[in-house]
Amino acid sequence: MIPHLLIREIHQTEISFLDDMLYEAIFIPVGEEKLPREIINQPELSRYIKNFGQTCDICLVAEFHGKLIGAIWTRVYNENEKGYGFVNNSTPELSMALFEEYRHRGIGTLLLKEMIQKLIEHNYKRVSLSVDKRNYAYDFYKRFGFEIFDSDEKEAIMIKKLQ
Repeated sequence: MIPHLLIREIHQTEISFLDDMLYEAIFIPVGEEKLPREIINQPELSRYIKNFGQTCDICLVAEFHGKLIGAIWTRVYNENEKGYGFVNNSTPELSMALFEEYRHRGIGTLLLKEMIQKLIEHNYKRVSLSVDKRNYAYDFYKRFGFEIFDSDEKEAIMIKKLQ
């Protein structure tokens, strides 16, 4: 356990924090220049956080010494407006991010464990995500039991069975 770290549900007043987390979730390979922050306003990305707080939305945050440092969230999409990791309209799609200075400390593991428990409590059968195969998170998700559902040379849609 990491002292002074709290994993909890996001408060309605903190929803704008997901702007930061969506930007942090964009994978940039080593040596490549970061994309402009405005990219999160593009429809294919903004759908991950736009009007967050709907019935099926779930979000947990990591708070360290009173500061939000990371988040994990899920949304259920439909065929007309789907995320990159869309499987079907009954499988929530997962997104997760931490500020760079807090990565590789086990916080992502704690967030993911808590989210999986939440999804089980909500009676979901599986969860999906999309990940760049060059991202270290790709192996992290595989170790966590996610399996490839569909992929190409660069990206993978992965699912984890929950029950």
